[in-house]
Amino acid sequence: MTKSRLRRTISRWANPAEAEARDLRRTFASGEQDSIDSAPDRTPVRLRGTLRTVTLRPRGGVPALEAELYDGTGTLTLVWLGRRRIAGIGPGRAIEVSGRIGSHDGDRVIYNPRYELL
Repeated sequence: MTKSRLRRTISRWANPAEAEARDLRRTFASGEQDSIDSAPDRTPVRLRGTLRTVTLRPRGGVPALEAELYDGTGTLTLVWLGRRRIAGIGPGRAIEVSGRIGSHDGDRVIYNPRYELL
């Protein structure tokens, strides 16, 4: 029995990405917010997570700030059209967003989400 407990402990240390995902799920789990993997498309959602990347990527000649939101269950792209930067939005930042999830080139996206820095 001790051997299996030791094995579980070592397996947690062996995969830091899995441990990070588990911690994020625990941190952002709440009854009010959806998780990214279970959030429905085309209906209003509220999501919490951490921004992994933030990049400036023009769309159709218009500046667009893109960020990847991760909550331990999945990722989602956030796009603010017409913005080159937003104060407080940066990699590693915890954020709560609301909007409607759509699809663009096979990726799940929320355009111009409302946000709250956590």
